[in-house]
Amino acid sequence: MFTDEAKKQTEVAKLVADLRSAKVELLSAQCAVDRLRIQYPIPDIISFGERQTLERALASARAVSRFFSEIESCLKQQENGNQK
Repeated sequence: MFTDEAKKQTEVAKLVADLRSAKVELLSAQCAVDRLRIQYPIPDIISFGERQTLERALASARAVSRFFSEIESCLKQQENGNQK
């Protein structure tokens, strides 16, 4: 039977592992975007890319940006609180 402390440690370890996995997946996505950016001009991507694919990619990018912007904001607040 897990104590509350052991359960908390397990949850924290899972969070850290999930964050590391997300970091690797985000780096992979960034590399994929860099390949597109280097290989194709934006007008070609817009003209020849499937609109639905582009819209879904944009929605994903916005969601990731919002999530990490919120984390960044909280980190800055934490830093400001620690400086006082």
